[in-house]
Amino acid sequence: MSNQQKVAFSVLDLASRKDTDQGPAPALQRSLALAQHVEKLGFKRFWVAEHHNMDAIVSSATSVLIGYLAAGTQRIRVGAGGVMLPNHAPLVIAEQFGTLEALYPGRIDLGLGRAPGTDPLTARALRRDRSGSSDDFPEDVAELQQFLGPRAAGQQVIAMPGVDSHVPIWLLGSSLFSAQLAAERGLPYAFASHFAPRMMMQAIELYRRYFKPSAVLAKPYVMLGIPLVAAQTDAHAEYLATTTYQRILALIRGQSMLMRPPVESMQGLWKPHEEQAVNEFLSMAMIGSAETIKQKMQVLLQHTQADELIFTCDLYEHADRLRSFDILAELQ
Repeated sequence: MSNQQKVAFSVLDLASRKDTDQGPAPALQRSLALAQHVEKLGFKRFWVAEHHNMDAIVSSATSVLIGYLAAGTQRIRVGAGGVMLPNHAPLVIAEQFGTLEALYPGRIDLGLGRAPGTDPLTARALRRDRSGSSDDFPEDVAELQQFLGPRAAGQQVIAMPGVDSHVPIWLLGSSLFSAQLAAERGLPYAFASHFAPRMMMQAIELYRRYFKPSAVLAKPYVMLGIPLVAAQTDAHAEYLATTTYQRILALIRGQSMLMRPPVESMQGLWKPHEEQAVNEFLSMAMIGSAETIKQKMQVLLQHTQADELIFTCDLYEHADRLRSFDILAELQ
């Protein structure tokens, strides 16, 4: 890649369970092993995402998992991609991430989303008596920023730890709402193109057009989510990717999303409209050999001028996942 297109590489992990895992522990251990691996490869950050009531995703207690990952690594930034803020009181998140920043200074990121990361029933169970909703997101972000900043004159409630920690806040989104808010607040912006790519260009353009420099960021900074399946050949990458295809198909059908082994062909497993939906979901995916991925990435970067790419890679065999990132790192 030319210097002009030099872009940071990071990882977004869902701590995914396989159909053969006994309980959640193996998924969490694989998460740490992957973080250690990409740290050695020189990746910039390793994020985990808050999801609830999903049998296949065990990153629900996001701040606890971040502590485990940060303790097992040394340099790589570790954070949330993201915390779904409507589920939480801003003070609680400020205390959690203030604690992480105190323990692992200069290595913690806090990405914030405005979706619940779950179904309405689970959202109610999470919030109980809280009236939190996505409509409160701008106010909640402002409150959280205040708790993580210096103590203001007359401020009666402080986050301890948290106050004066200045944990970097990112806004995450799959629509235009967070792009506009990130621009207005002068915050870095991560677009969820790994699962909702439709409005990517519109969101990036809006964010850049309306960006106002802030104390934390002088110019716009765009990160894009990208599904990754890299292998020695295009054919083998396509074979490995059938694990991902089956998983998205299960999501669409409302079935268990436990990772399943790859299959020789998806024919007979999905209907034409389901195949189309899976392909739309994964339209930003980098699937193929090193050469194929290099070409796809150059096109993507020419179109988007992204500052950073954050890759998701859920493959059945952990060794295949590590190899995917080895191949990717060679392209940096």
